[in-house]
Amino acid sequence: MITEHKPPAVQIDDLTVAYNYKPVLWDIDLVIPEGVLMAIVGPNGAGKSTLIKAILGIIQPLAGSVQIFGKPYKKQVGKVAYVPQKGSVDWDFPTTALDVVMMGTYGSLGWIKRPGQKEKKASLEALDKVGMLAFKNRQISQLSGGQQQRIFLARALVQNASIYLMDEPFQGVDATTEKAIINILKELRKEGKTLIVVHHDLQTVPEYFDWVTFLNVKGIASGPVKDIFNDDNLTKTYGINYKVAVNQ
Repeated sequence: MITEHKPPAVQIDDLTVAYNYKPVLWDIDLVIPEGVLMAIVGPNGAGKSTLIKAILGIIQPLAGSVQIFGKPYKKQVGKVAYVPQKGSVDWDFPTTALDVVMMGTYGSLGWIKRPGQKEKKASLEALDKVGMLAFKNRQISQLSGGQQQRIFLARALVQNASIYLMDEPFQGVDATTEKAIINILKELRKEGKTLIVVHHDLQTVPEYFDWVTFLNVKGIASGPVKDIFNDDNLTKTYGINYKVAVNQ
């Protein structure tokens, strides 16, 4: 009996990205299995956000390819949700928390149909899941940083994607919001979702994630946290003799 080989959630081959002829990512090879909660870690300027944008096709590479479940991103758009950096969003745009979350349903509807009761119900459930239902009619400009981040997580949840790409979702949030977000991410992983998270707090990597990718323009290492989150790879990535307390 021949069993069909299932492609990984994300496969990146020979990816190179440059800004003004300066390489930001250089010859990246990366295989991300389905169903992992993965951190991308590295110093400032390592290309972490660029890698996320290259996977999404926001940035065109000089060379290389990205496949989502064995196909180009353009053919798999409905399977991918994205939570951008909070600083890249215009929070003064006059719209409510519920409206922002309902925007997450547009991809499945197309641009002609408008969200109806089914989409509104799903959006309200997503707001409830992130603890923001009471703020559904609040203007997003009136929300705190942590509340805004929860709204964007709810917008991603309502897409019911297979892969979630998140660019520093814990940046500028309080400890309560951080715990709430990671608990939701772990729930999604239990459901078989794949989560790829740009992360900067090395101390919490072993607690939050089961997979990690070390990046500094080049790919340093990628794999299970228990196997590769160690002083050697930290030193290779950050360029100094790095020590971190790892509680596993």
